[in-house]
Amino acid sequence: MKRFTYIFLVTAAALLAQGCSSKLDLQPKDQLTEKTTFTKYDNIKAYAWQFYEVFPGYSPEYVNKEYDADLFLNANPNGESNWIWQRIVIPSSSNDYTDPYNRIRAVNIMLDNLGASSISDADKDHWRSVGYFFRAYSYANLVNKYGDVTWVETALTDADADILYGPRTPRVEVTQKILEQLQWAEAHIKPAGDGPNTVNVNVVRALIARFGLIEGTWRKYHQLGDPTPYLRASADAGAKLVAAFPVLHPNYDEEFNSESLANIPGILLYKQYDQTQLVHTLASLGRNSSGRWDLTKKAADMYLMTDGQTRWTSPLFAGDKSPFTEFRNRDKRLYYTVPPPFKVKVNHPSEDWQLSDDPADMEYFPIMDAISGPKNKTLPTMNWQGLIVRQEPHYVDYNNGQPFNVTYTGYRFYKFSNKIQRIQNQDVNDAPVFRMGEVMVNYAEAKYELGEFSQAIADQTINKLRARGGVAPLQVAAIPNDPTRDPGVTPLLWEIRRERAVELMGESFRFDDLRRWKKMEYVTARKLGRWLKKGTDVPANSIIPILDGATEGYIAYEKIPPSPFPDYYYYYPVPSNQIVLNPKLTQNPQWK
Repeated sequence: MKRFTYIFLVTAAALLAQGCSSKLDLQPKDQLTEKTTFTKYDNIKAYAWQFYEVFPGYSPEYVNKEYDADLFLNANPNGESNWIWQRIVIPSSSNDYTDPYNRIRAVNIMLDNLGASSISDADKDHWRSVGYFFRAYSYANLVNKYGDVTWVETALTDADADILYGPRTPRVEVTQKILEQLQWAEAHIKPAGDGPNTVNVNVVRALIARFGLIEGTWRKYHQLGDPTPYLRASADAGAKLVAAFPVLHPNYDEEFNSESLANIPGILLYKQYDQTQLVHTLASLGRNSSGRWDLTKKAADMYLMTDGQTRWTSPLFAGDKSPFTEFRNRDKRLYYTVPPPFKVKVNHPSEDWQLSDDPADMEYFPIMDAISGPKNKTLPTMNWQGLIVRQEPHYVDYNNGQPFNVTYTGYRFYKFSNKIQRIQNQDVNDAPVFRMGEVMVNYAEAKYELGEFSQAIADQTINKLRARGGVAPLQVAAIPNDPTRDPGVTPLLWEIRRERAVELMGESFRFDDLRRWKKMEYVTARKLGRWLKKGTDVPANSIIPILDGATEGYIAYEKIPPSPFPDYYYYYPVPSNQIVLNPKLTQNPQWK
């Protein structure tokens, strides 16, 4: 998998040029392209590069989806989530619906033409496997959002009106086809794919592990049928991957903020960026807070202490009245996700700084020096120009004349921030698509749901992730009491879900996790920020809102969302123009 857009355009142009070079060929150009594209292995390979565009990579939407769950807050006026505040309306059109079908059609064109190709049967099976993988990926996204969706496995024309304008295929049929075709792909794809960083047998297994867990838990918690086949498929695929990749890259931050993810242990597939062909903006938006991504107090509290206890149960917790005490002895993943607190002297605007007169302001400098590097997250933080930030945290409504790297909640999200290239919106760090951190939490959860979780599974998964964060291992027989635990979730499952939330923080999973667990009730709780005292941390007349209008307490920009969360909101509404085009296509229940 290389620079998807660029390579596809170049190779497609080359194929078209090759096809048009034949003299006196009067066949339509689309037929000509199909005839020439699928005759040779390398032509099929070139055609298939376009399929990799399905992976989002590092775009703002990758993080923005987190606003719709409980662990992120949009640090903008009127930035409430339309899902949480029940303001979603039926769209006339939506890329969430049309883009997957466009990609499915491109895959189906290839699949339709493989039978007549002159390549070997083994090569046909390989490309059929690749096609099944990408079609399954798109259908899994459709099912996750809409439930029942129309299943199409050929490149339809107007002659196929019965399929093109037919009713939605029941979810149970679509998901069975997805699983069957992914498992067929696992058995027939070339184990190494088509070279480094391409879809191979391990990438197929990673998608099985992800999809099987999502569908299995959705069936269980939404009472849609037997979850076991999907959970079993997820666990089996996860077991193979955990055995094949037992060693994680030791630095969590480098999985997201490396100029190249080639040869990084545990990275199964990634999207490659570089200055000459493809760049992104995510690091810039995180570095200067233009993304306005904030963690909530609930998210920060999820990170364990180094002794493996919660902040409510550990003797190591020194309180949250100060950011300096709150961040002591915590999981290192917190330091890679939210800037640790500091203060320096800087004559703004400047790239130069001096130590604070108070040594306490520098507490986290040696910690970050030990776990990070100059191109990543050493302190002090800076904006995209390299201008030094006077202190962290500092706030939108009180920032000492530095209106960048600001926050509402006090927990500014900077997981994807780095100093690799200090050019605004020209970021080049590669984006993981499938990585073992996700596989491990998928495997742990699937094994729990099957009733097969044990200390051995914990040691293969959660405890490897904890060890990388400098946190004591989970002991299945001695789980700490978390006073914030949902009483409807067992203590062990609570810890598995906590690990998932922490490991995947900001990676666009949480909203869908709450949906599949049928726990969107979590979003009806008020989103809060860190503790603040007016007259001490900020001026006494600061407009920063404190809970209950107090002068000291937790920051509370957002109000209390409506409750209860409606059941029909667990599915997306079908775009109205699709129903106009196809009267047999019904709307999801209760959407009006």
